Amino acid sequence: MLTLNYRDSRPIYGQIKDGLRRLIVTGALEPDEKLPSVRSMAVELAINPNTIQRAYAELESEGFIYSVPGKGSFASRKQEADQVRREELLGRLRELIAELRYLNVSDGEILALMKEGVGQ
Repeated sequence: MLTLNYRDSRPIYGQIKDGLRRLIVTGALEPDEKLPSVRSMAVELAINPNTIQRAYAELESEGFIYSVPGKGSFASRKQEADQVRREELLGRLRELIAELRYLNVSDGEILALMKEGVGQ
């Protein structure tokens, strides 16, 4: 299901999180499909269960998965994950715009970059 790259600069939990998010977004994991338990994934990847738990916790806070006590973790429906991710990305965009303004980048330059990005 997932592979880890120990030469990657990202932390292991981040690689797991990104890998699972990719599986959910691409449809490889269907909505409401059960994810492997924290323990089974930790054994499969030969890493500490706390690492898996951290990845699962972050995915849940981002809306990509949900947990049912006593049952496990499941892939969320697309619209739930999309809404959370959308809000996160819009917040990051606001932060970037504020930083660009702080660096004296004009509104015209910012708008031109945004139009360029939308045109792609």
